[in-house]
Amino acid sequence: MSIRVASSRGASRVDPAGAVERAREFHRRARKAAVAKRYLDGARLLERGLAVLEAPDVDPDQRLELRTRQLVTLSFCLAETGSLDDGLTLLASARHDLTALSDQRLRDELYGLVDSNHGVLLCRVGRIEEGIYHLDLHIAYQERRVAEHADDLKPRVESLIISLSNRGNAYGEVHRTAQATADLDRVVALAKSHDLPVRAAIATHALGNVLQRAGDLPAALQRYEEANRVYQELEPGMLLRLRIDQAEALISAGLVDEAGRHLDEVLPELRRQRIGQDIAEAELLRAAAALLDGELRTAKRMANSAQRKLARRGSPAWAAVAGLIALRADVLRALDSRRPSGRVVDRALELAERLSALKLPDQATVAQALAARLEVRRGNTDRAAELLRSVPRVRRTSTIDQRMLVRLSRAELALATGNRRVALAQAKAGLAELGRMRDQMGGLELVSGTALHGRELGELAVRLVLDGAGSAASAKRLFTWLERTRAQMYRYQPVESTVDAELVESIAEVRQLSRALLRARLDGHPTSTLEARYATSQRDAMRLGWSASPWGKARPVADLRAVQAELGDRAMISFATSDDDLVAVVVAGGRVRMVRLGSAPAATEAALRLHADLNALAPDYLPAALADVIATSARRQADLLDRQLLQPLADLLGDRELVIVPTGALYVVPWGVLGQCKSRPTTVVPSATAWLATSQAGPDSTSGVLLVRGPGLQAAEGEIDKLAGYHADATSLGGTEARVGPVLDALDGVSLAHIAAHGEHEPENALFSRLELADGALFAHEVGRVRRPPKQVVLAACELALNRIRPGDEALGFAGAMLASGAHTVIAASSRVGDEPAAAAMGDYHRGLSSGASPAVALADAIAIDPLRRPFVCLGSG
Repeated sequence: MSIRVASSRGASRVDPAGAVERAREFHRRARKAAVAKRYLDGARLLERGLAVLEAPDVDPDQRLELRTRQLVTLSFCLAETGSLDDGLTLLASARHDLTALSDQRLRDELYGLVDSNHGVLLCRVGRIEEGIYHLDLHIAYQERRVAEHADDLKPRVESLIISLSNRGNAYGEVHRTAQATADLDRVVALAKSHDLPVRAAIATHALGNVLQRAGDLPAALQRYEEANRVYQELEPGMLLRLRIDQAEALISAGLVDEAGRHLDEVLPELRRQRIGQDIAEAELLRAAAALLDGELRTAKRMANSAQRKLARRGSPAWAAVAGLIALRADVLRALDSRRPSGRVVDRALELAERLSALKLPDQATVAQALAARLEVRRGNTDRAAELLRSVPRVRRTSTIDQRMLVRLSRAELALATGNRRVALAQAKAGLAELGRMRDQMGGLELVSGTALHGRELGELAVRLVLDGAGSAASAKRLFTWLERTRAQMYRYQPVESTVDAELVESIAEVRQLSRALLRARLDGHPTSTLEARYATSQRDAMRLGWSASPWGKARPVADLRAVQAELGDRAMISFATSDDDLVAVVVAGGRVRMVRLGSAPAATEAALRLHADLNALAPDYLPAALADVIATSARRQADLLDRQLLQPLADLLGDRELVIVPTGALYVVPWGVLGQCKSRPTTVVPSATAWLATSQAGPDSTSGVLLVRGPGLQAAEGEIDKLAGYHADATSLGGTEARVGPVLDALDGVSLAHIAAHGEHEPENALFSRLELADGALFAHEVGRVRRPPKQVVLAACELALNRIRPGDEALGFAGAMLASGAHTVIAASSRVGDEPAAAAMGDYHRGLSSGASPAVALADAIAIDPLRRPFVCLGSG
């Protein structure tokens, strides 16, 4: 965009004082537009302001002052919508013209303003050290002016605040964390003392960026949420930038799907406003999220688009980073081929050189490690070793993604050269690093998401152990590696969590919108607006939960001998996949054996078909002929699973009670439907480590029985009264008493909680899986934060045993949240279940409990009566 100053013909009729005032008004409006990131609007206003200043008889010094201020603002608008050179050219022009200004004090002030903006523009395109030099010049000037106690102190302080914020951001970019924090903490203090809440919020936002780069993701997300509250009220234009930075933190935490949703929301608005740098950064991060999620085509497309924009903007460093993401997508494709092309290796090495020249050592390391992986795949192990030897030591500020990639490259090289011991040592060290990162996380979503970064390293280790399997020793090693790589979320000891009033309020809003949405659907009203508000409200609540920290120390990975001792006469089956192979590690009778079970995709298909059939069979009043057809199909899939998964293990299992650790789609299997499990007590657990922790839990301080009946369950009308007859110390909540608040209060400290209510698993946002109570939904997010969770929870509702399975078999859902927060046993359905069979199954189950049976035994007997219509599973300790 070029500056178009209108002709001054006829300007003699313009009052000079009026022209100055109009120019100031245009500048004021333009600055407001620029703060809101409406750069095109700002540029148009500034062009009009510059034209007004062409009026004759305007004082030359006044004209020069106002023109300089407008050019400084315009330079930023042009740099954001055009290129860096456009902005720097304007600043050079402004600096040159200032030599004609007679007021020395004003000239120094305006030179400082030019320096400040020059520094900001350089920092925006990655030329950080150059930018800091210019910011230092302006800050030194502003410090002197503030110290002199000028009459107009507040504007001076605000100008100092802006420059300190910009320098703090710049320090954060180059990992000078202490200096960044000092600048930004000072900004917050100055802004609060001078009643500048938006400036304080911007600095808090910047502190979040610094903390993110230092690796403290929960603290970063907390700062972002603090800034979010102020932006929503006072400066909505800043929310787009905030969402980009939140997305970057989520990618670091492994929550790439959530990051992708953030970015998909903001990109259309960024493009509409033509905010060049932010568009490019958002596309770059969207590419990174897609890469980690395995969407290589999207990753390549977004990375290429970002690279073109950044190159046009004169940002070679950022453009090279975008090129690195595109390269990674190509490398992953190449690694799937028999012998990758040497051209991809050359590209990786050329990019590594360019990144190093641009002073981006971490990114250069990634490019070099990628080249080494390709050379290993090509059989050039000596060249790969040479490349890895020249990779610099990982720095304290290196990302977890980079650390895992270097470990993976070294492990693959060791494996290719026949050194299995070194390969496993690299995998073990890498997963330990990942564990240390996980220890710093907050809410369940963050803890579960981190496994994504160690997925390839864990898969390599499991594959390596499987390749050498065949002996009892290798089966034991496989058991240990499976425990290192799966369901790490459940290793953390729950601690009593404090009540976050803002989170409670946010979840209450989600509940209200959920009810309004349900009512609108039932009434046949349009729902699109409500659905959008509901989704936004869910995300707001999730953001508040990310910075929560309800977890204590991580328990050690289960020791096999401790598991064997706790099992006693029971048997444990730990399922795992490697590539397309399904295997089981069986721990029974003091022995450990590994059994290969054939095709993993075949087992997955049968499990999903069984799940679909059981869902179809759930309604209470299906026509008999239709029910017979569906039941026949379900039995066929159950028989297929039984033959593949359990019959090959029959001699090892005998008639022992079972503890099953599923993997992937096997989480949806209601095991009592399979022939080998009929009437056999069976407990499902996310890992042996989680099972051992609940089985060896200390003294139980809970007492009493809580029975809850939600609305709309006709079969449950008499069910609760019937169940109360089995428990002398039962408290019942039904009808209008079964509200969210009273139920949460009653859950705290109770020994057994039975909740009969309609439920729904939320696959896209598992912690908002819900039970419907009298006043709305009770969410997994809330139940997981009960201070003293029940020892046993019975969810007599649809499919709340289901979880969203993240990489690393991190199972997250309603039942999972209960187990992670300290419940020992959860009884729930893994598919939909009719009201009548659910009520009948629960009557039989509680009768078994009252006679002294364990939960696993009581449930096995209850399911055996009608397995297909009673798809319940026993989760936890059993």
